[in-house]
Amino acid sequence: MTHGIPGLRGTEHIGFTVPDLDAAEDFFVNVIGCERVYSLGPYVRDDDWMTEHLNVHPRTVIRELRFFRCKHGPNFEIFEYESADGQNLQPRNSDIGGHHLAFYVDDMDAAVAYLRSKGVQVLGEPTASKAAAEGQRWVYFLTPWGMQLELVSFPNGKAYEATSEVVLWDPRNPTA
Repeated sequence: MTHGIPGLRGTEHIGFTVPDLDAAEDFFVNVIGCERVYSLGPYVRDDDWMTEHLNVHPRTVIRELRFFRCKHGPNFEIFEYESADGQNLQPRNSDIGGHHLAFYVDDMDAAVAYLRSKGVQVLGEPTASKAAAEGQRWVYFLTPWGMQLELVSFPNGKAYEATSEVVLWDPRNPTA
């Protein structure tokens, strides 16, 4: 018996809102190393479409959205909205709706040194995971607008893989 959404294949993209599309694109392309694929917009509506389809104020405007590819894994899109009912603060991980985007790297120390050389705020030193995630190191860093991102690396895998019947998708083997 199957469960879940019929025909589900995986995560196609992740979307998030940024305060300045050009600055965000500069960061994701020139610091992270992603590629811009295409853009859409603006979207301006004078009916209730924005509320009905996106759960935002009906007069909110999407100035533009841009799609990016960052090597292997899900694509992502960034939005720049003109909110008709005010802006909210950037959520922290501990807030409802808090989030982060994690990038796998082969060499954690080289990646952290690179980010610091670009003036990126890295939060502490890489942490070695324990228990099921043993074998993994991770560290958070911030975009220029305060969004939380993460670097993660587990070149020899994670401990849970030795006994689990199901393993997480692994960017080291993107076709598996």
